[in-house]
Amino acid sequence: MTTTITAPQRSARLALIAGGIVAVLFGAAVLVWPTKAAVVLTAIIAIYAIIAGVIYAGMGLFSKGLGFGGRLGHVILGVLYVVAGVFAFGELQQSAAFLALFLTLMLGVLWIIEGFASLFTIGSAGSKLFTVLFAIVSIVAGFTLVTSPLWGAVFLWWFLGVALVVLGVLNVFRGLFRRRS
Repeated sequence: MTTTITAPQRSARLALIAGGIVAVLFGAAVLVWPTKAAVVLTAIIAIYAIIAGVIYAGMGLFSKGLGFGGRLGHVILGVLYVVAGVFAFGELQQSAAFLALFLTLMLGVLWIIEGFASLFTIGSAGSKLFTVLFAIVSIVAGFTLVTSPLWGAVFLWWFLGVALVVLGVLNVFRGLFRRRS
């Protein structure tokens, strides 16, 4: 019995394979050229900021449906986006380092808060042991990132590269061996 592959099935398979290949390539770039990959990512974010800024400013200048405050707010937001994007482009290395440290510190603070928040739910938790264990790990991991942000940024970047390679390879195999129904 032969089965035919429909267009949606083929599209899903190709999407998994293409996405997996892109993830593997970006993950490999992160592992082989960590600094260059961070700079490229920062450049992409800077391009986004400039485009978003132009769009917000345009909305503020040309929108008929917004009042004065809305128009002014959009123009100010647009200008700030453009300034941030241009600054990031002007100093890509420093912007990439700042972005990495900022995200690491933010993640550390979020993990600390998440750990304490889970302790506040211990009364309604199905498993008090796992809730306390989660809270301890989350708080310790958060404090580790906050007290060693440079080490944390390097570790998180390395982990991202490995995860992208592994998950990308798995997605390629999912696409190649996807069940035909």
